[in-house]
Amino acid sequence: MNYIILAAGVGTRLHPLTNESPKCLYKLDDNMTIIERTIMMINNNDPRGKIVIVTGFFEEKVKEKVQQFKNVELIYNPFYKVTNSIASLWFARQYLNGDVTILNADIVFDKKLCEDIVTRKIEGAFVLVDSSIKTDGDYNVQIHGDVITVMSKDLKEYYAEYAGITKLDSISVKFLLDEINSMVNKGYYDQWYENALVQMIFMCNFKLRYFDVCSYHWTEVDNVDDLLNAKQIHLTK
Repeated sequence: MNYIILAAGVGTRLHPLTNESPKCLYKLDDNMTIIERTIMMINNNDPRGKIVIVTGFFEEKVKEKVQQFKNVELIYNPFYKVTNSIASLWFARQYLNGDVTILNADIVFDKKLCEDIVTRKIEGAFVLVDSSIKTDGDYNVQIHGDVITVMSKDLKEYYAEYAGITKLDSISVKFLLDEINSMVNKGYYDQWYENALVQMIFMCNFKLRYFDVCSYHWTEVDNVDDLLNAKQIHLTK
């Protein structure tokens, strides 16, 4: 499986903590950063997997931390200051083939979630969601039956919060590649890549399903409370 980790962002919501370092280099203990932990957990469950990290902000610091891993390749998004994750994924488009898992670099999850879902082979297209989060979600999803009907930051009522991870098989990943190519070529390089999935749902009746991870421990690192929660997950789960 190819694992594409999107790590180009500047982490403005955590300033000044992220003035000189991307969020993925936050230290969970004396020796382990978020990005190193994610790579190690993937390798423990899928040692033959290919890990691609798209960097931008302080890319040299990320490179220094991950150069110890033999199966990691770095791709640089030189326009990270003016683009969003769709552009970062576009730079890694050569790896949008076969079975692919796309992860935001600021997600911290427990080992069981990695084993049960993140590194598991699937058929179709899935996003990870947490149905225990009904208020104050950052990027949220609404469903009908077993499929996603919409994903957005602007939903007032929703089924769950999106957990920052997408899984695609070899067929569905081709549809995503076509859509991000189309959107970037039209100048929509300032969008979240997940918005391409929404376009596919609306325009092509794309079947995007979900895994509910409410029984697992995970967090997206957007504020100081999230940093503390990430450290707790690392130390206890």
